[in-house]
Amino acid sequence: MTENTPSLWRHLLPRPATDGHKYDRGHAVILAADELTGATRLAATACSRMGAGLVTVISPARADFFRAVLPPDIMVRGRFDPAMRGITAVLAGPGGGDAAAQLPDMAEPFFRILDAGALPEAGNYETIDAMTVLTPHDGEFSRAFPDATGERTERALAAARACGGIVVLKGAETVIAAPDGQLAVNRHASPFLAKAGTGDVLAGMICGLLAQCDPSGGKAMFEMVCAAVWMHGEAGIRIGPGLTASDLEGALPAILRDLYG
Repeated sequence: MTENTPSLWRHLLPRPATDGHKYDRGHAVILAADELTGATRLAATACSRMGAGLVTVISPARADFFRAVLPPDIMVRGRFDPAMRGITAVLAGPGGGDAAAQLPDMAEPFFRILDAGALPEAGNYETIDAMTVLTPHDGEFSRAFPDATGERTERALAAARACGGIVVLKGAETVIAAPDGQLAVNRHASPFLAKAGTGDVLAGMICGLLAQCDPSGGKAMFEMVCAAVWMHGEAGIRIGPGLTASDLEGALPAILRDLYG
């Protein structure tokens, strides 16, 4: 078991090339919630702050609403278009709904982040693979992995091996477990993060960071998930009392500047 600190992943953070363009920094797609739209907004803005070159929100039911309320750098489409260029990561589930059914079928590999409404039913792990990250809190984890027993670290690792993806078991101590046995515990966080919407921000942060990685091999995937979890905790520490979920993305530029040096 490893303590999640920047020494684990700082050297692997994606750095934009001086002659690069937006497609070099990845294209993140977020499948929108129809009702709990705030979750989509939190995830999308955090995703963009983490450095993804493009962020697109897909909303068949509420596209006009999202065009009106999201920052202008975030694109909104009413449907998924297979011709969209360079998709490297897709986030489904913030805000609930049946987002898992909307995951695109593409020939090119891409990272998948499944949160809340997109988490699998117990035993139904056929669509999860090594390119997938699951981000349950304890209640969601118990529903998705009812057979996992033991300490939180043991349960998270058993779940990762059962489904074949990386499991981020959120809590005061967040456990990041991979099916190959990699295991990290994040204690770098604030109790003021126990607020509605902070998990949506974390899902967006993971998506934004993975979007900048090469999905063809999944290299450094585990480390980038750990990085997002640590930065999420650091944002909570810096903000402290009075924190709301929408505050977190505003803290990210300073945190990223410090990490990049």
